[in-house]
Amino acid sequence: MSSARTVCVVACACALLATPAATQAPSRPAWLEPYRETATRLIHAATADHFAWRRLAELTDTYGHRLSGSENLERAIGWAVETMRRDGLEDVRTEPVMVPRWVRGRESAEIVFPLKHPIAMLGLGGSIATPPGGIEAEVVVVGAFEELRSRAAELRGRIVLFNTPFTTYSDTVAYRTGGPRAASQLGAVAALVRAVGPTGLRTPHTGSVQYGQGIPPIPAASIAAEDADRIARLTARGVRVRVRLTMEARAEPDVESANVVGEIRGRERPEEVVLLGGHFDSWDVGTGASDDAVGCIITWEVARLMVKLGLRPRRTVRIVLFANEENGLRGATAYATRHAAHASNHVFALEADSGVFNPASLGFSGSAAARNLVRDIATLLAPLGLSDIVAGGGGADIGPIAQAGNAPMMAYLGNAGRYFAIHHTPADTIERIAPEEVSKAAAAIAVMAYVIAEMPERLPR
Repeated sequence: MSSARTVCVVACACALLATPAATQAPSRPAWLEPYRETATRLIHAATADHFAWRRLAELTDTYGHRLSGSENLERAIGWAVETMRRDGLEDVRTEPVMVPRWVRGRESAEIVFPLKHPIAMLGLGGSIATPPGGIEAEVVVVGAFEELRSRAAELRGRIVLFNTPFTTYSDTVAYRTGGPRAASQLGAVAALVRAVGPTGLRTPHTGSVQYGQGIPPIPAASIAAEDADRIARLTARGVRVRVRLTMEARAEPDVESANVVGEIRGRERPEEVVLLGGHFDSWDVGTGASDDAVGCIITWEVARLMVKLGLRPRRTVRIVLFANEENGLRGATAYATRHAAHASNHVFALEADSGVFNPASLGFSGSAAARNLVRDIATLLAPLGLSDIVAGGGGADIGPIAQAGNAPMMAYLGNAGRYFAIHHTPADTIERIAPEEVSKAAAAIAVMAYVIAEMPERLPR
């Protein structure tokens, strides 16, 4: 949807009341009655205007992509610290993290035989460079690792193309992370991977490649699904396709970055923490609006709304904008290490790293007793059409500390089809995100976080 949409989610998200999920009135657990008025206030405040979307626009327009180790990310971190303090968050700070620095450099790919045709490509994060003049070789197209192994005799000196259509991210991403390594083991000189996402508008998807120890790294790049299919059709007709790949990618020494932390300190049990966050870094294409600037903004918005409404729950609500999720998870590891002695005081953790596209849902991972309470709390989200709780709570950044503390986890899950169509591509910009989707997500997370932080007893382990 376009950023120019003017549809406004008005107070109490009235426009959402007509959705099927919201027309079925959920039961009203009696224990929730003390929280109902505050929940309504939070929903009103979050959806009354497009404040969160405008802040997302400010972040992505001003600082652009935020690859770990980049000047863009460091400037964005400074802005976040200053802005959190202006919002009235408490104990705003940075917690240092050493992060990798990978530089893309100039890159290109083209079919040179049987015709000349440019290929839409993006080097994979962490890839090595080609020789200065590039690599030109015949392409061998495979659809799966099994086919790669069965054609091992054909691969020496060739470029391997993994043309594996997207199913789910968890299944298909293995060809991006592990395909170049497998191709190198069999003598290939470079690897191309079909974009890990639904066929878009000729958009390649970048992301990390993982080289194994003792295996010579080879240049690796993603190409658009349309280009992958064209090469596959040509080779299926018996045409010997040659491609030239040129990449200047390089790794530089690690540099210092930081997690950004801000809090609403608990009034009675400040040592107990409700942790919310997303990752502040992104890939170096597009502006990382959906992955994961919006996740940072909607969780940060929870604390801003609490300040605005004068709410101070029993427990501390802590917002963390994590560093280096995309190519190292250094921020998650550093947070878990720094706070290891207090891991058991993390009573709940929520990550927003799946976009906010409708239809969205809330995923939960935890004990049956905790799930029952969370399902009760979700009835407060009926005006938003989010009263159902699904499986799949957690995230890469909150995982280490939550597992150390055995804390229940939740995830805000945007529509996967819409999310992965732009994931890690130049198309990941704010124009794809509707303002009301951002407001709705912030409202849902605010209600869930407030009740969990305020209820007398912590969620069961």
